[in-house]
Amino acid sequence: MRTPLALNIALFSLLAATSTLVSASTEMKETTGAVLKRLDAYWDARAGFLWSPSSPVDAHTHHNVRSTGWYAVALLERDGPGDRERAAQALRSILTQQIDAPGEPWHATFYRSPEEPHIPLFPELWRDYDINWRQFVGVAFALCIIEFEDKLPADLTPKLLASIELALEGEIASGRLRPDYTNIALMQAFLLDFVGHRLDRPDWREKATEWAVAVAEAYDEHSAFEEFNSPTYYGVDFMGLTLWRKYARDSQIREIGARLEAELWRDTAEFYHAGMRNLCGPYDRSYGMDMTHYASLLGLWLRLDLPAEIAPFPPVDDPNMGHAHDFNYAPLFAIIGTEIPEDVVDALSSFSGPRFVERELPRGRTATAWLDHDVMLGGTETGFGRGAGGKHNQLHPATIHWIQSDGSIGWILLTSAPRLDARASKRRLEIKAIGDLTFTIHSSDGASFEENAWQLPGLQLEVEHDALEWETSQSEDGKTSVTFFDATHIVITAAQP
Repeated sequence: MRTPLALNIALFSLLAATSTLVSASTEMKETTGAVLKRLDAYWDARAGFLWSPSSPVDAHTHHNVRSTGWYAVALLERDGPGDRERAAQALRSILTQQIDAPGEPWHATFYRSPEEPHIPLFPELWRDYDINWRQFVGVAFALCIIEFEDKLPADLTPKLLASIELALEGEIASGRLRPDYTNIALMQAFLLDFVGHRLDRPDWREKATEWAVAVAEAYDEHSAFEEFNSPTYYGVDFMGLTLWRKYARDSQIREIGARLEAELWRDTAEFYHAGMRNLCGPYDRSYGMDMTHYASLLGLWLRLDLPAEIAPFPPVDDPNMGHAHDFNYAPLFAIIGTEIPEDVVDALSSFSGPRFVERELPRGRTATAWLDHDVMLGGTETGFGRGAGGKHNQLHPATIHWIQSDGSIGWILLTSAPRLDARASKRRLEIKAIGDLTFTIHSSDGASFEENAWQLPGLQLEVEHDALEWETSQSEDGKTSVTFFDATHIVITAAQP
């Protein structure tokens, strides 16, 4: 196994003269230094919060509570002049945003921003509040205590512990969490173990182990997590499993964490195309199609460990980075570290050759992928149980990536479809559904579309379908949409290069 990416080393010598960073990699120093410089620019000393980093620095409209928590962890690690005081101010500000509403589903979670309106009379989950911030903010608080308690004011640690305890009580009372809601379940087990031992709660220590075993059982049924093949949520999964392996007081939780962390890296490597610097679809949950253009958390883990030129991540100084708020995890990831198995490192660094991958998934689904030198395709067979598109639907059930003539990555995504089945095989993607299906195509200039042939820069596709009609359109951002009306069967085949 590889050594952890960081073990309580000084990460930020670029910004703190007292740090030595003898053990840190160049990649880690570049990444964490860039994000901390970015966050310093967003700090609002009057409010004690970061301005939301998801918008340009001059668009100061609202603050971000969760990112402020990550910043506090980073400040305590850097430990430069004034950093301890700033971190304490940030943590105290976050504490004011915890909601005290016993009996309500949102009890003990946190407002996402101090500017966010109070919970309305008839609230909608995710729109008006986010119950998962119990765990995300709780992890930040826990790490401040575990790693840096000696740098905190004496009165602050009990308040942070009380806040985590309240968040756990709120979560348990709600009864909403399932072991297969992987990223949140992983953090919940970590927090139960931490607080259960710290505050001598035997019931929570027992519950932490029960959660860990339940998560492992859910994984072992198909050797896959419910949130399968997600460029963003796999990053949180690695964080949660690392927290188990590194910090859990219970030996069974540590052992489960280490095993699942290694297995998840091996499965990730099967779907990862190092030549394209992307994870092949299909994606259960995704915020983008090209990891080199937005901040995915899986890409961030790899950016901390791989040379910049082969890591699946945008330039760290890109002011227009997509999903930029997830870049703020960098200091946290660097502090806790992950362990990538030695047999996986090569697969993450160079393309190992064409392959077909198939995974049976929970809820009767099957994911298939074909990875070739110039193209990769992915599909999900859902048993006609799910479609594509719609509100809060992050499912990407049919995907194609290829290397364009200029070396950049082009991609095709089925963005709208009724309940469907999609299956990938050697240079072929077959989709079955009944209704209208729309594909979105991102490519360089020079693409042309005919009914049965799409000529794309660096790729030629043959298209067979039984639709009654089809049409193309252009969006303002230059992407092409192709819609097949009243279709039941579409087959897209990539010609040999």
